[in-house]
Amino acid sequence: MDAELAALAASGASSLVGLMVSDAWSATRDRVARLFARGGDEEQVAGELTAARAELAEAERNGDEEHRADIQEEWQLRLRRLLRADPEAATELRRLLDEVAPAEPSGGGVVINNTVSGGTHHAPVIQVGQLGHGTFGSQRG
Repeated sequence: MDAELAALAASGASSLVGLMVSDAWSATRDRVARLFARGGDEEQVAGELTAARAELAEAERNGDEEHRADIQEEWQLRLRRLLRADPEAATELRRLLDEVAPAEPSGGGVVINNTVSGGTHHAPVIQVGQLGHGTFGSQRG
């Protein structure tokens, strides 16, 4: 399997496990079941996803990171098999992830948080990522 599809399977499994414990799961489960079933028995896959979600919830309650990692690894393996058997599923998986996974900061940027505390401040404290033409409508010179 090429590296791009392996990375997609890893990303997909990570997102899938994250979704399973989120409020978005009920809206996403059927699409994920369709993806894995690929014309097969969606109800069976939906049942497997439901069982995995229950196991994951139990692992979260018990603070069992190892079991969570096992569940993620299991779905990553299933995704790799799916992508190997049906490379066109990659397009569907990417579309699904784009719609439901949290977006990365634009441009691959870094999120920076600054805290200003203590002392006396006689002027506003401003944090900006970039100053230049168009950033705030016009540039002052």
